[in-house]
Amino acid sequence: MELGSIQMLFKKESVQMGMDQIFDAVSTSRRNFLIYASLASMFPIQFSRANNMIDASPDVENKRKILQKCLGGPWPEAVSLDAKVEKTEQKDGYQLIRVNYLVEPTERIAAWLLIPDKVDAKNKVPGICLWHQHAGQYDVGKDEPAGVRSPNFGKMHMTGVALAKEGYVVLCPDAAGFGERNNRIVPGSKKVLKGGELERFLFGKYVTEGKCLAWKNILDMKRAVDYISSRPEVIPQKLGCYGHSMGSTHTWQIGPWEPRLKALVGNCCMPTYQAMERTNLLHCFPNYVPGWKAHGDIPDIVGLIAPKPLHLNFGETDDGSPIQEVKAAMPLIKKAYEDMNAGDNFSWFIEEKTGHVLSDEMWKRTKAHFAKHLKS
Repeated sequence: MELGSIQMLFKKESVQMGMDQIFDAVSTSRRNFLIYASLASMFPIQFSRANNMIDASPDVENKRKILQKCLGGPWPEAVSLDAKVEKTEQKDGYQLIRVNYLVEPTERIAAWLLIPDKVDAKNKVPGICLWHQHAGQYDVGKDEPAGVRSPNFGKMHMTGVALAKEGYVVLCPDAAGFGERNNRIVPGSKKVLKGGELERFLFGKYVTEGKCLAWKNILDMKRAVDYISSRPEVIPQKLGCYGHSMGSTHTWQIGPWEPRLKALVGNCCMPTYQAMERTNLLHCFPNYVPGWKAHGDIPDIVGLIAPKPLHLNFGETDDGSPIQEVKAAMPLIKKAYEDMNAGDNFSWFIEEKTGHVLSDEMWKRTKAHFAKHLKS
């Protein structure tokens, strides 16, 4: 492949392309190696075959290191998942499978896995990790997106079912403190922590360890990606994640740290510390990253997701993400993507006269984002 052809390929696909295409094209001979060397010198970014991504600039990497320090430092090496299938139930158009796996050496969690009919190891499809909302539903967790039960919102947030019917394998795990993780029992103590008390306890526990609840959630989400990528029905190079409300927070928190996620959507949650202070807004604990405000705000975290394709939905009247700060943040995140030559990979939608919901238009844009980046 001539240098001009490689330049055209690079410009056309920008940073969302699989870098193996370039490496394979230039590694077949000494002449092609020299072409690659010339190509690499022409761009302010670096190729990395190890994670199939384009490396960020030194400034971005410095921000990433600071953020990781604020979160609580590096995550431990992954242990064996030791995954188990508990039961399988046939539903309308998909199988609902209850699974469990290790997130830490002494912590096993349950999750729902949804596999569309006619999908198997010979007929693989993309996979999506789905992070559930908060809404004070401490006992519900993963059950709502998996379609098992939704006591307060009807079918609005049964998005795991909807995505399975769109042809994706979907994994719905419980977040720490929710669903089947909504209790803490200490042998010899009569006190059982649940709900808001447990959430407060977990936040305090990780803060006193020099970490935070966001650090723990990211660890658990990395394990979810480990699990879904291990499934024989899934194309491991085509993984995405989606979340509403607290699930949206989880989406933009895992984004900077998980190179295997190729498309992300957050629905109705990207508060800023500035907005929290301006409006006296109390938010759920995962939004608070100790020390980060000295270096930036939440949009600066979101910008570190670049160049991975990201779409964000907002409701204009959603008090949980004050729209004044949301509107100010969008150009900042857009610039972070443009700085990575990936401006087209970031999009957002603000629906007028709409609150903290998943509207039809929001869902339409969510599906379009996944179809574009995971199915094409």
